[in-house]
This record gives sequence, structure tokens and C-alpha cells, in this order.
Amino acid sequence: MDTKMKKFKRLSFSDKFITISGYLGMVLFVLAIIIPLIYVVIASFMDPTTLSNQGITFDFSKWSTEGYTRVFKDDMILRGFLNSIFYSTGFALISVGATILAAYPLSRPDFVGKKFITTLYVITMFFGGGLMPTYLLIDNLKMINTVWAILLPGAINVWNIILARTYFQSLPKELREASAIDGASDITHFFKIMLPICKPIIAVLLLYQFVAQWNSYFDAMIYLDDAQLQPLQLVIRSILIQNTPKAGMIADIQSSAAMAKIAQLLKYSTIVVSSLPLLIMYPFFQKYFDKGIMAGSVKG
Repeated sequence: MDTKMKKFKRLSFSDKFITISGYLGMVLFVLAIIIPLIYVVIASFMDPTTLSNQGITFDFSKWSTEGYTRVFKDDMILRGFLNSIFYSTGFALISVGATILAAYPLSRPDFVGKKFITTLYVITMFFGGGLMPTYLLIDNLKMINTVWAILLPGAINVWNIILARTYFQSLPKELREASAIDGASDITHFFKIMLPICKPIIAVLLLYQFVAQWNSYFDAMIYLDDAQLQPLQLVIRSILIQNTPKAGMIADIQSSAAMAKIAQLLKYSTIVVSSLPLLIMYPFFQKYFDKGIMAGSVKG
């Protein structure tokens, strides 16, 4: 600490100003993330009436676990939670598998036509058929109201292919030469050498796709009519809409207040429950963001 302070004192005024500004910006950024998170967690334990009238309070006598009780006892929410786990996991595996298989050939210098194929991929990033043609295609493929309507249409992400291709291109070419000397075929080289040393990019892509599918609800709203197949986000949306009083609805004041209270009660608790898988996953994937495993891969 003393060494750092001495280094800081030796800085010029402009360097000190930039350093302090950077630290202040970082602190504000962290607070902007942590404060809403803390608010949601505390609000999920509070009585909605107390929260509306008094705001956040640390008087534990006014806290309640009724919101979580309702969430875990609701069959629709539990089924939606399991569906979301299935969709997100399956989508991430299919997407990353297809991405890696598409990116590796494009990274090879001897792959004929890679520039043309890459151009076709990039075009799809800027031009799409739109919702109606996509829906008609899904309908003609008999995937409406099936899990495949969620798992397959968006599995190929061109940006992820470009990221994976760039990662493959950054690997030492000596790896392929060494495996070729040992008699390894292209398939053996890919599965036994390339995939093990590509865990960082695979982990990052898995996390990206899992989070994207976990937060998605639009495709399910368009393609799924069966309530048994709906993901958690769509179930939560339905519950909140059903329990929110609509303008002009014929109901007494007490019924409207009770419905609004239920909606408020479920809102925060379901946010916390639906965020748990992502909060659990990030610590396990964090190491792949910070360090690679290429050190010494060519040696030996």
C-alpha cells in the first residue's frame, strides 16, 4: 500500500486527475449495479403494502416470505423454471456445437471458398426475412408448439462464429504440424487437440447463449400455445398480467387491491428466483474470462 501511495504521489496533476476519475467512475458503475440488486432482494421479503407506503425498511417484523412461498408452491412457475433450464441448456449446447463446427473450417488457411462462405454469413447479420416469413417457415417445418421451435431457429449466431473463428486463428499453427507428424487426422486433431485447448471460448459462448435464451420470451410467445411448454419468463409475464387490475375492469376496490398486492408480491420474488441460475453459473465460468490455457501447449 505504501509503495502504491508513493507511486501515486509522484504522478503529475493530470495523471492524478485521470486516475481518481477512473476510480470514481468504477465505484459509481459498481453502485449502479449493486444498489438495484440489493433493493430487489430486500423488496422480495417485504410486505407490498409496507413497501409502497414506507419503502425499504430493515424492520424484520415487516418482512415476509409469502412471495417465495407462492412462487415455490405454484406449479406453473415450477414447470416454467424447469422448461427454461431445458431450453437454455439445450439451446446453448446446440448453438455452441454448431458454432464450433462452422468456425473451425473457416479458420483453416487451406479451406477453399472460406471468404465466400464468410460473406454469406455476414450478409445474414444485416438482412433477415422478418417475422412473418420466419413464422411460415417454422409452421411448414411442423415445429409450431414443439420444443424445436425454441431450440433450432436461433441456434446459429454469426457473431459467435466470427469470435470462434478468430480464436482458432490465434492458435499456433505448429499444433497441427505436430499432430500431423504423429499421424493424427483432421478429425482427431479437432476433437483431441483443438477442443481441449479451446475451453475458454467454448465456455464464453455457452454462457452467452445460455443467458440469451434464459432471458428470451418473444419466440416462446409466438411459437408456443401449450402452457406445458412455456418457459419461466412467459409464465411470469402471464401471472403478472393476470394479477394486475386493468383499467375499467368491473371489480370492487378490495379485489383490485388484493390483485395488485399479489402482483407486487410475485414481481420481486420471481425476479430473484429467475436470476439464481445465472448468479450460480458466473463464478464457475469467470476463470475462462480472465486466463487462457495456451501456455506451453506447443512445448513438450
